[in-house]
Amino acid sequence: MAVTIRDLAERVGLSMSAVSKALNGYSDVSESTRRAVIEAAQELNYTPNVHARALKSKRSYNLGVLFSDDSQSGLTHPFFSVVLESFKKEAEQRGYDITFIGHRIGQGRLTYLDHCRSRELDGVCIANTDFSADEIMMLVRSELPLVTIDNPFPDRGCVLADNIGGMTQLVNYVIDRGHRRIGYIHGPASAVTNLRIRAFRETAKQRGVEVPDEYLVQCSYTDPKSCYEATRQMLSLENRPTCILLCDDFSSTGALRAADAEGLRVPEDVSLAGYDGIDYLQNLQPRLTTVDQDAESIGQAAAQMLISQIEGARSETRTVPARLISGETVRMVG
Repeated sequence: MAVTIRDLAERVGLSMSAVSKALNGYSDVSESTRRAVIEAAQELNYTPNVHARALKSKRSYNLGVLFSDDSQSGLTHPFFSVVLESFKKEAEQRGYDITFIGHRIGQGRLTYLDHCRSRELDGVCIANTDFSADEIMMLVRSELPLVTIDNPFPDRGCVLADNIGGMTQLVNYVIDRGHRRIGYIHGPASAVTNLRIRAFRETAKQRGVEVPDEYLVQCSYTDPKSCYEATRQMLSLENRPTCILLCDDFSSTGALRAADAEGLRVPEDVSLAGYDGIDYLQNLQPRLTTVDQDAESIGQAAAQMLISQIEGARSETRTVPARLISGETVRMVG
């Protein structure tokens, strides 16, 4: 016999109404209560009647995710794959399914907004895309509950990584280790890139460190080949930096290869630091100095905020703190 919500309520000692609210992510249920109900549901193999729930609530219990990037890395993206997995896990625990938003259903081509409406999605999360594109703005201006990651819009939910705080920590750490010639290989222009460059320049200025124009070079995000070429360019300078900050951890493999091609050791001859805090890249030797953006918390917060909006809460902006990982690729000088 199938386990019912009454059985679940008796198991945890709560009313059926409280259990239902906990399963559906209502904001007036405490996190500890929600977790207790979810754990009991898993133990009893409780499966909600999604069709009946949808008819009663007039919702689809389906969230859209719009994710695209220039490198076409999709769900293999070293940073956003963790964000999206965390988003998915949190949404599923709250009883929601996930649909990835694209331009096609079968042979037909749809706008992103039409795709959302055709699937009767309750809300949508947008990450790592061109936020200025017309189709994205159509979504932002629509009636759909919406959360973005790292690109805020007025009166819309947003989860921000602390790009200013993370870069400030990193630059201060490098300067504290005696470096005064610090280069930065940054990504293409975007809200995230602009914040990091600003924090880099302002922190260096506050600490009395001059940054020549040739110490800032652009490359593509998550592209070791592009980072390799940018690193070779910076290492060819007559007065080259003693430490180079990189756009992301994944691209650091290109920088390490560039240093080796120049006959330089890391960190003995040149120091390097990444950005993102990707776990598997912490297995490199020497261990990469970087900034952990806490991708899991970003994804979890995005799902929580989107579901709260669907349940009637107001939009908000939340910033997830960043944490320096000292690693072994920035040596002490002076």
